[in-house]
Amino acid sequence: MLARIAGLFERYGVIVAFLVLLVWNAVFAESAADFRRPENLRNILNQNAATGIVAVGMTLVIVAGGIDLAVGSVMALCGAVALVVANALALRGFGETSCVIAGLFAGLATGIACGTVNGLLVTLGRLPAFIATLGGLVGYRSITLALADAGEIRAAKTDLLGAIGRGGIPVIPSTWMESGRTLTFTWNIILFFVVAIVGQVLLSRTRYGRHLVAVGGNETAARYSAVAVDRVRLIAFVLVGLCSAIAGLMQTARMASVSSSQLGLQMELDAIAAVVIGGTSMAGGKGRIWGTVLGLLILAIINNMLVMSAVSSHWHGAVKGMIIVLAVLIQRSRRA
Repeated sequence: MLARIAGLFERYGVIVAFLVLLVWNAVFAESAADFRRPENLRNILNQNAATGIVAVGMTLVIVAGGIDLAVGSVMALCGAVALVVANALALRGFGETSCVIAGLFAGLATGIACGTVNGLLVTLGRLPAFIATLGGLVGYRSITLALADAGEIRAAKTDLLGAIGRGGIPVIPSTWMESGRTLTFTWNIILFFVVAIVGQVLLSRTRYGRHLVAVGGNETAARYSAVAVDRVRLIAFVLVGLCSAIAGLMQTARMASVSSSQLGLQMELDAIAAVVIGGTSMAGGKGRIWGTVLGLLILAIINNMLVMSAVSSHWHGAVKGMIIVLAVLIQRSRRA
């Protein structure tokens, strides 16, 4: 009986934690009325959509027994490259649409390239993922600082970027925000859910997903089962690079600029926290995208609660750190 309860808690504990936290903030907390406002709930999703997309890619890498510490720096580099390309074309007289499309493709290609480099260092270079991506964290950020001269890169043309970064689809036409505009689901939120669904299908419904689990669970057994271990890991790093690029471009579109020192800063901490809270094992071989999504929402709600309670932002990192440690301790107790 106890084993069955423990199994249910292991599988559905993150759902219970999310529901308890949601009900507490929506009903019993002092700021419940403010929390329940549709605008606030929309903002929680919108502000954390980029983190969620990175966390989806991070889940795949961690399931395969790796980790990627370079995601935040890759975000910044992809955004910087996108704006450099778009601005260069704008100076040559190209239309805004052509400039934005070229910039987006350049940013995505940069993310894929960074993920490929990280993956090759791990698979061919035989470096531990921690070391390889730690080098990327420093190196990619340095390249971004060089491109921006340690400052900020601003878009030469902002109309289309603004429509992409801040536009969306009306959700409840009769609901109005305090600003007087109709409440909308931004393209960022929609893209986050699309990436999460694709990631869940990839991990749980495809042969590649089964290979990821096999590689992370027991690399030796996977090799004996004719699984191309290096290729599986390489693809995982390419995918997290792509996810980082998407997230970086989302943030770039929202602000129509890139801060070379701030964009994506500590994103790896937030992404790993969401993954671990969602039930993915840091040892590899076990994970779920839907759990990562709930882990992200738990973090987002806690952060929102801290802001509404006027807790100093200096303490937010401490709270995230404690949550990560607690989640890993729970995982270790389950394995024991």
